[in-house]
Amino acid sequence: MPQEQRSSVAGEVAIPREVSEDIRRNVTNVPSFKEKITSSLEKDISKIFEVILAGSIMLEASDIHFEPEEDSGKLRIRLDGVLQDVIFLDEKINKKIASRIKLLSGVKLNVEDRAQDGRFSIIIPIAGEDVEIEIRMSTLPSEYGETIVMRTLDPRKLITLEELGLREKILKTFKNEITRPNGMIVVTGPTGSGKTTTLYAFLKTIRDPSIKIVTIEDPVEYHLSGISQTEVHEEKGYDFANGLRAIVRQDPDVILVGEIRDYETIHIALQAALTGHLVFSTLHTNDAPGAVARMQSLGEDPINISPATNMVIAQRLIRKICKNCAKTEEIPEELFSEIKESLKDIEEDDFFIPESPEHVRPIGCRQCNYTGYKGRVGIFEILLVDEEMQELILQSPSISEIRKKALEKGMITVRQDGLMKVLNKETTIEEVNRVS
Repeated sequence: MPQEQRSSVAGEVAIPREVSEDIRRNVTNVPSFKEKITSSLEKDISKIFEVILAGSIMLEASDIHFEPEEDSGKLRIRLDGVLQDVIFLDEKINKKIASRIKLLSGVKLNVEDRAQDGRFSIIIPIAGEDVEIEIRMSTLPSEYGETIVMRTLDPRKLITLEELGLREKILKTFKNEITRPNGMIVVTGPTGSGKTTTLYAFLKTIRDPSIKIVTIEDPVEYHLSGISQTEVHEEKGYDFANGLRAIVRQDPDVILVGEIRDYETIHIALQAALTGHLVFSTLHTNDAPGAVARMQSLGEDPINISPATNMVIAQRLIRKICKNCAKTEEIPEELFSEIKESLKDIEEDDFFIPESPEHVRPIGCRQCNYTGYKGRVGIFEILLVDEEMQELILQSPSISEIRKKALEKGMITVRQDGLMKVLNKETTIEEVNRVS
């Protein structure tokens, strides 16, 4: 289904301070959010929309979904990676909200049979200061009307390397690799696995007046001072490959490529890494060893992949246990045996398998929306490309061969990292199984 061109027009919603304060005091979970929306339904559509936006932001929702049904519209929000139903809205209210969103986003109001993308900003007072949050909106035709999804890009979510939840060994490795003068670092994982957060944490760590950092993204999700950020506009001929060609001529020290999708982009990125630039980018693969095969499937030669690639990171996001309601129990013997078997070869100074193992169980309370979980943390898999790994990559090995060699050299898998967090009582085995 063809997409409308992305609009450059952006509206703005300013949430009144009294609304923000009221939401902050009274909306602490999904049930109280539903109550607040219900109490506002007699007001005009702008006020209802303000409550929905402010409540979603206060609950730290990453996405807001408006889904039309036969005679109503369902509002859902994504919290900690999981969608939760909030309320069913009257059909007329849902349509008015949809029109309001489209108007703000600068897309065509009379187009309902094609997908459209747009954006607008929210200015909301939080903790004594006005925070600007960008909204990326997309529409999609459905059986009963347009489905609308809004992604919230909250600058407060930009975190440092230390806040990623890394083990000490991984943190040290990251700091070493991102300060190298050249080469490519690739972050892999499915959509929503936190790749962009990791890349921005890299940029925040290394930005310095003495180096030039240039990015090409689709779209620019967060704005960082001291960095030149550019955005893909394919309708104008400015795609990743063309943008990357232009960036290389700008005398950069560090380049971030939002995503590698084709041969031209991977080829130019690797050439940049080979000619004195440090390049960060992302690929869609299931694990770190799969990144090499993915680059080859795009048409790149191992003779370029091998010397240019410094490190490949695979990651997922798992929910953290709610500390308010978690229950500590002894790990069942069968499960503990399974975990010990999975972690038996791990040798790290900051990890050990306890003799009397316990784990935490989710209970559920108002603070965590009765899910038993609150917040998320990353689990990581790191493939370092040293001389021995370079020699292997030159032979066009299979994914299984790369994985075997990486494990022999001490690579800890995403699942193993998750199991270590289970033993550290940060999450549950169910969460690790869900994502790995």
